[in-house]
Amino acid sequence: MIMLKTGIYVDAENIKMSGGYGMRYDVLVELAGGGDCVLLRANCYLAEDRERTKRDSEYRHKVYTYHNILRQCGFKIIKKYVRRFRDEDGNVTTKANADMDLAIDALLQARNLDRIILLTGDGDFIRLVIALQNMGCRVEVIGFHNVSHELREAADSFLSGFLIPGLLPIQGPGNGPHREEDWHRGTVVNFYPDRGFGFFRFFRLDRGVLKPDTVFFHLSRSTLDADHHFQNPNHIFEFRIVNNPGNDNRSEAWDIRMIRES
Repeated sequence: MIMLKTGIYVDAENIKMSGGYGMRYDVLVELAGGGDCVLLRANCYLAEDRERTKRDSEYRHKVYTYHNILRQCGFKIIKKYVRRFRDEDGNVTTKANADMDLAIDALLQARNLDRIILLTGDGDFIRLVIALQNMGCRVEVIGFHNVSHELREAADSFLSGFLIPGLLPIQGPGNGPHREEDWHRGTVVNFYPDRGFGFFRFFRLDRGVLKPDTVFFHLSRSTLDADHHFQNPNHIFEFRIVNNPGNDNRSEAWDIRMIRES
């Protein structure tokens, strides 16, 4: 079997600021190495405030613990240290942009890769995506909120990180016995407003391979007070899948709530 040599490149600051805070890197590694793929490179580009690291022990512990978790997942950490600039009025601004580092590394390493997974929503990477494709690589983009529309179109595929099972933990209702694994995220593939029901499309992660599935839902099991939310295919929903004893134990989505547009 021919294995697709895969590399992951994570624009960690963009992901963190765009809804991906708390992302599980072990799930990302599983996704990259599943099926007929083998993970060769896993790079994470992040910022560190070196001045704060020296004087703030709590911040230092938090940052280094985070870095150790990434290394245990197999990621190489590329740091960009925060720089401070003071203007003529005495105002201080900070900057720590690792875009150039990520782009150069990806271009150099792409010579030994077939598939690249780029985690970002930053439209500045459009030219990088096209350059990697011209080198023969398949480029897949994963992002959360505020993903550049042009970046989505340039990529060979785009997938919302919210839809990858386990990548971003789901917080179920605090007053119930339900476990995180009882919950799923999906989008509407069919909706019949006159009858008040439809179907969600969601994914299951099986040994690193995303497998699509569908489940029936009815508006009576939704926390939303209007059906127009279900008529937008870009809206992402969270729900539990249960076997309804009142309907021959048929699988249905319950406790439906909306996150946001994908």
